[in-house]
Amino acid sequence: MIQKFRRRFIAISTCALFVVLLTILGGMLGVSYYKASQQVTNVLNVLASHDGQIDKDSVTQVTVQKRFGPNTSKESLFQYRYFSVFFDKSGNITKIDSGHIATVDQDAITDMAHWAYKQKKARGHTDYGGTTYAYKLTKKSNGKVSIIFLDESVIMASANELMKIAAAMGIVSLLLFTLVLIAFSNRAIQPIIEAEKRQKEFITNAGHELKTPLAIIETNTELSEMISGETEWTTSNKQQVARLTRLINNLISLARFDEQPEMTIATIDASAAVQQAADSFEAMITHEGKGFSTNIAPGVKVRADENYFYELCNILLDNANKYCDDGGKVSVLLRENKTTRAVTLEVGNTYAEGKAINYTKFFNRFYRDDTSHNSKKRGYGIGLSMAQTLVHAFKGKISARYKNQTLYFTIRLKMTK
Repeated sequence: MIQKFRRRFIAISTCALFVVLLTILGGMLGVSYYKASQQVTNVLNVLASHDGQIDKDSVTQVTVQKRFGPNTSKESLFQYRYFSVFFDKSGNITKIDSGHIATVDQDAITDMAHWAYKQKKARGHTDYGGTTYAYKLTKKSNGKVSIIFLDESVIMASANELMKIAAAMGIVSLLLFTLVLIAFSNRAIQPIIEAEKRQKEFITNAGHELKTPLAIIETNTELSEMISGETEWTTSNKQQVARLTRLINNLISLARFDEQPEMTIATIDASAAVQQAADSFEAMITHEGKGFSTNIAPGVKVRADENYFYELCNILLDNANKYCDDGGKVSVLLRENKTTRAVTLEVGNTYAEGKAINYTKFFNRFYRDDTSHNSKKRGYGIGLSMAQTLVHAFKGKISARYKNQTLYFTIRLKMTK
């Protein structure tokens, strides 16, 4: 349990840092790309408003600072690479200005211009030679059209570089944090480890201490019966002693399971173990006026510890008998699916009031669905938690479902030859 908690602590902490880094770095990148996009838009607007030209006479310092910010100089506009294409109202090219671009020939410019013209979009992007060009189409009042193409690689380069740096920093930070967390996680959860250890010691020690007075009470009750005969009071005493003894044994077993007891995992005959457990409960179940049926496929093999697997079967059958309705039915099913290579063990019991119950809580330690803790229900909320621990040790899955007024507990394990 401690290792499981440690892994969960590391996973949750790492995920929390990932979300924080993603939010911070994502926000920075978002702002960076937004500013770069705005810069592209402003350059295109300046070019469009000056007939596709940027010269020292037509563009003023006031215009530059208004569009690009107070810290931008007029000189910085001359770093951009662009070209312009002009159309008459019939859609024919009348002029190409390629004096501010060197890597795009006239034919490519013509093709790009015709493509953009047909798009009929005021803004867009196109690629040529591995470079992305943003364009702005302006339709004048006389029907003529101008299209300004801007090489945005210079503008977007800083944003792309920031993205690479942010991604690298994020990955390195996450890895370093995870490594530090792994190294110091035991120290971080040390109080929980100590509390868990003390709890197990208390359960074990208290269980053994309680067994002594219970044994004395049982012996005194038996002596009283030998002297005065059996009465309803002595019978009640013995029943309560037996009940407390079962509770103590379950608590000790639960503490033992949490410590990951040594198991001999091997290929076992699951059919024989399930049949043996079913046979041991059949008389008890039928004696209480309940139906009992089995459907156990022969020769089913699984990988598990033989003793603990048998104990698992006993837990499920005991739970089914306890919570089965009067006059109801307990059923046991064991089958294998050769297609999915899975073995299914399913134990069901009639439970008319189980429709509105949250079955996921059944495996919580000390959980009981009857919140009034009616003593007629002879459970302590321990058995199914123990069953889940054993199933996980066998690398299987356990689940609960409700159908046709019957509660089923289903275990799935890998099939072996």
